[in-house]
Amino acid sequence: MDISRREFIVSSSVLGAGMVASPMVFGKRVSVAGKPAILGGEPMLAQKVWPKWPRWNPATDEKHVVEVLRSGVWSRAKVTQRFEEKWAETIGTNRCLTVVNGTNALITALTNFGVGPGDEVILPPYTFIAVPLAVLAVGAMPIFADVELKTFQLDPDQVAQKITQRTKAILAVHIAGVAVDMDRIMALAKERNLIVIEDACQAHLAEYGGKRLGSIGHAGCFSFQNSKNLPIGEGGAVVSNNGDFMDRCYSYHNLGLPYGSMVGIVSASSVLAGTKIRLTEYQAAIGLALLERLDEETIIRDENAQYLSSMLSEVPGIYPMELYEKANKGAYHLYPFRYVEAEFGGLSREQFMKALRAEGVPCSSGYAVLTDQPYLKDAFDSPLYQHVYPKEQLDFDAYVVANRCPNNETLCKEQAVWFTQNLLLGPKADMELIVTAITRIHQHAAQLADNK
Repeated sequence: MDISRREFIVSSSVLGAGMVASPMVFGKRVSVAGKPAILGGEPMLAQKVWPKWPRWNPATDEKHVVEVLRSGVWSRAKVTQRFEEKWAETIGTNRCLTVVNGTNALITALTNFGVGPGDEVILPPYTFIAVPLAVLAVGAMPIFADVELKTFQLDPDQVAQKITQRTKAILAVHIAGVAVDMDRIMALAKERNLIVIEDACQAHLAEYGGKRLGSIGHAGCFSFQNSKNLPIGEGGAVVSNNGDFMDRCYSYHNLGLPYGSMVGIVSASSVLAGTKIRLTEYQAAIGLALLERLDEETIIRDENAQYLSSMLSEVPGIYPMELYEKANKGAYHLYPFRYVEAEFGGLSREQFMKALRAEGVPCSSGYAVLTDQPYLKDAFDSPLYQHVYPKEQLDFDAYVVANRCPNNETLCKEQAVWFTQNLLLGPKADMELIVTAITRIHQHAAQLADNK
């Protein structure tokens, strides 16, 4: 199946030219026109084993961890510091600090930029729950600005409309590991004197204008949770070129003990109301081992994603996530696309995904709406929020109305479909198999819709 994109599209009738291909799948020729698996036909990818995640190579990876275990030094020390230095170098920042997870990376950054009770933080609604929870954890008010349908990313025009005198920071979440329009976000921030924290938790090694995501804003935050492109089970990092800020972050993550520029400020042992969220040495060892192949894996994901998008864009009703011109490299922790039911003969998104899974392609509908959920009301009812914020700002029903994001609701409730990053780690032929399976469903969509 190592053929050109144009040859593949023509042969598989993605453009609806009437010619139906019979591709070779596991040595057998399977007709796109054949009965879909969900209707009793032979699954196109019944025997397909997608790349597993995380990857671990005992021959090369375990020595890093074994050395740490045998050393008896398991709490934060030289190996953690080495990983931080390597990650800062990789991202292109002066400094890096590791913490226990990406959520605490966000909390650490917000706290040490002085974001707290009474402040507003603008963030996208199309994201993981950890992002608004981090804002609530520091006592600030999350203000949701809608995303663009075509890009899935935070809309700078919507951000501009949500800025008030209480706005302190913008959380630019690079969802799926592809860049937000950072030029416009940074221009807004400069104009209004706001802090920009890049949530690059899904964006390891992704780029915008030739710069690694996480290095463009005032600080960047990363996650190394088990599903992430650099997985160490749990873990996170804050990166920045601001030395004083990073000294505060270090002190904060280590019980408030003085560090760097904070040494000698006072004679007391702790200079900040910090916490204890240090990374362990064996976690850092795993990170160093897997970092050795992250660049190669990122290139494979990016190339496969572009190839997949070039083919899926020819399928009516399938709209791959669009990238900004300067988003020149994607990490693709997720591969999202929009599914338009009306262009699939009225086949619902749930029916489409069920049919696609039956063909052997795992998929998901992705995020749920976060702007009207009980976690927000729980925070608003807490003593802190009741004490700091005026009653009208804590009116939950009014908050939900003010923070409604129609594009986000369209993605969450109707259109978004995801593939996880491991599907992009195989050969280009795997991308062709995905498109072939989707093409079969499209060609039989009306029949599938009638067969509820």
